[in-house]
Amino acid sequence: MPSTSDARDTREETVQIQSSKAVLRQGSKGKAVEELQNLLSYWGIYTGPINGEFEPQTEQAVKEFQRRVFLQEDGIVGERTWRVLATGAPVDMPELSKGCNGELVRKVQRVLKSTCDYIGWIDGDFGPLTESALTSLQRRCELSVTGVVEEKTWYALSKISQ
Repeated sequence: MPSTSDARDTREETVQIQSSKAVLRQGSKGKAVEELQNLLSYWGIYTGPINGEFEPQTEQAVKEFQRRVFLQEDGIVGERTWRVLATGAPVDMPELSKGCNGELVRKVQRVLKSTCDYIGWIDGDFGPLTESALTSLQRRCELSVTGVVEEKTWYALSKISQ
């Protein structure tokens, strides 16, 4: 029996729903802020009142969550932050491997340093020390040991307290 919908239609509808959420920032109020506070609470980051008021405590929780999932830590809840809040994992992250450099590599190095896997400088260069630290983490987390930061590794990195 033919279906009137397939998984792709559902996924597109979900993305449209998620991207139609209000942009929230300090001073915002209402049901969307309550939803945000509930999600932050669910992910173990927000312990304040669920009152629908985007106050400094909510903003700090948003920034902490954004740091954990490798987003810009601006305290503003836009489309991408909403998507990450829905899954609890980084989204749309690039694959990083030996030879890459920049701010995301620095962030990965900081997380790996916090686990004592990385012993080098936080320099943003994905070299042999970063690769070695990453393979150590992948092995410990029972991931494919590739030395490449891909979706499952981004997820594992996001679960490490920083």
